[in-house]
Amino acid sequence: QVQLVESGGGLVQAGGSLRLSCVASGSIPSINAMGWYRQAPGKQRELVARIFSGGMTTYAGSVRGRSTISRDSAKNTVYLEMNSLKPEDTGVYYCNLGAGTTNAWGQGTQVTVSS
Repeated sequence: QVQLVESGGGLVQAGGSLRLSCVASGSIPSINAMGWYRQAPGKQRELVARIFSGGMTTYAGSVRGRSTISRDSAKNTVYLEMNSLKPEDTGVYYCNLGAGTTNAWGQGTQVTVSS
């Protein structure tokens, strides 16, 4: 079983920055990808960024150019650095891990961007 623990969320002013971290532990098979999703109040969960085992990354159009996803494979940790934050970035950010038939989610960390 895989456990994911996110950290780094909080309250930040518009234009500020945050760095989210997600540590995976437990019985972790070969990881295909790790990523970040977010869910704003009243909206569906959406992909923010994902990093694949070979290093390829994908970003949602709304965060591309001001966000960077990275991974420390030795620590089974994925990071999301977000800059120039906007109020519309507000939401609960969830870490996701895909490995074989495993699709694991963290509990989420709240990010609130004030205008």
